[in-house]
Amino acid sequence: IPKKLVTTVSGCADDALAGVVACNPGLRLLQGHRVVLRDDLQAIRGRVALLSGGGSGHEPAHAGYVGKGMLTGVVAGTMFASPSVGSILAAIRAVAQAGAAGILLIVKNYTGDRLNFGMALERARAEGTDVRMVVVGDDCAFTKPGKAGRRGICGTILIHKVAGALAEAGASLDEVEKKAMAAAKVMGTLGLSLSPCSIPGSKPSFQLAEDEMELGLGIHGEAGVRRMKMLPADKAVETMLKHMTDPSSASHLSLKPGSSVVLVVNNLGGLSCLELGIVAGAAVRCLENQGIRIARALVGSFMTAMEMAGVSLTLMLVDEELLRLIDAKTMAMAWPNILAGPATTRREEVPAPIEPPRKPEDESGTGTGLPSLVTPPPPCLSFPRECAGMHLLSAGLSTARVERVLQRVCSTLLDMKEKLNELDRGAGDGDCGHTHAQAAQAIQEWMRSRPPPAAPAQLLSSLADVVLAQMGGSSGVLYGLFLTAAGQSLRGRSDSAAWADAMDAGIEAMQRSFPPGLSPGSQTNSHSLQLDSLFAAGQALHSLRNPGADPLQVLAAAVQSAEAAAEATRHMEAGAGRASYVHSSRLEQPDAGAVAVAAVLGAVLQ
Repeated sequence: IPKKLVTTVSGCADDALAGVVACNPGLRLLQGHRVVLRDDLQAIRGRVALLSGGGSGHEPAHAGYVGKGMLTGVVAGTMFASPSVGSILAAIRAVAQAGAAGILLIVKNYTGDRLNFGMALERARAEGTDVRMVVVGDDCAFTKPGKAGRRGICGTILIHKVAGALAEAGASLDEVEKKAMAAAKVMGTLGLSLSPCSIPGSKPSFQLAEDEMELGLGIHGEAGVRRMKMLPADKAVETMLKHMTDPSSASHLSLKPGSSVVLVVNNLGGLSCLELGIVAGAAVRCLENQGIRIARALVGSFMTAMEMAGVSLTLMLVDEELLRLIDAKTMAMAWPNILAGPATTRREEVPAPIEPPRKPEDESGTGTGLPSLVTPPPPCLSFPRECAGMHLLSAGLSTARVERVLQRVCSTLLDMKEKLNELDRGAGDGDCGHTHAQAAQAIQEWMRSRPPPAAPAQLLSSLADVVLAQMGGSSGVLYGLFLTAAGQSLRGRSDSAAWADAMDAGIEAMQRSFPPGLSPGSQTNSHSLQLDSLFAAGQALHSLRNPGADPLQVLAAAVQSAEAAAEATRHMEAGAGRASYVHSSRLEQPDAGAVAVAAVLGAVLQ
């Protein structure tokens, strides 16, 4: 049984309504009933009152749409169950006694809702109350709907809005009923799910394999019309819209180029906001490609099915009058109060800022721009190759050698992507491999666009520019700090000890970015565990300051020290970074950042 954060299973619907009312001063509970009403009932005297409702578990529906400009009140049932006739009748009596000039019930087309609201309507009419009912059936899933007709799902909220705007403007009950019914006939909705849902205390309503998705399911977890293999978001949206507008289906919505629609992209409860944004963009793009104008787009959680990871798309054909009603102001908390305007993927972008001219001192490679010229190296630099007049970055061959080293580093990081991600999952996010691979790809793209500088200071500064611009995450900033400071330290230097000093300068720059009192190399105070590998390597490189030191042997020792330091990060608590929030007892693998640093140094040695 899935976990739910509830106080009691039996009282979860009441507790949820109580919480909504407690946090919204414009709402009130009706004593003795699961009914939420507007706080200002006196404001509806002489106006049409609107009531709706249904089972709980669809939040923010239905209480989220109570407020000036939308619903007067809602009646909630228990989880996925229709409300009782007694509570519906109590809500009708409450608004009638407040002086409403007629009452319209807006009901989703589910058998239980129709029966209970219908019975309450008949009893209220017997008491002399003028009550009407509009039944919404917007589901486009079934090509041949059964006797029960199309289900009422997320499109219902648009009817709430249209009717609410009309009632607020003083329209008669006849007019509100007529225009709400007309609006309900020009819209359609279709759902798509990646997972089932469950009500508190119960098992999921159905099962989906890891590689499956369900098309056309209802908002209570009812089976859909087709179970499909997983599709990318854009293809899934294309499939949904094609199904919704298929002329061979009896429940299709007729769309043609030039049509104007309101689009609702509804989170069924468990979809991430990131995924919802991707789906929304795909829907707008797909409709635009068909010549459809998206007059308005609403994106969010409007009518959910508990924790179901899924989405529904609703389209309503609109003219200027319907659009004006959709745009009318409302105080309902769940209605998005955003700037009114069409949706389009063709919106003009803000021009990128112009990069300021490089300062003269930047020409050596310490500025923020990427150099386009290869400057000649100093006459001699003994590390990391032999110092007898030729070195790694010497003229002619030096650029090719630099490219080989960088390509080795990049290929190493790309090959390690999944390994680093797996190691990083112990700290929570599992993105270390992606971040380093992104940096490697950026460096490769940079090398394809221009030859890398041969001068060490300019090379490191340029690499800093690349990682700061493209790598992202805390690793990107740390590497950027390190490379910038190391590059500055190498300016005008041509001796082996310069590389040891550069390593120290880079580590010190990284250290200054963290809170005081945390020092790299300390097993209890390491502020970012990738610094442990760098610190260990830096200590080994100090041997370059010794006369006659063999640069390759020193580098090999530095790599070994970095690898040992990376391995030692098992069960070590970090003082900063995302790993600092994870207790050491849960960390069973070496730190991914430390492993990456050791791998980079190893690639340079190779």
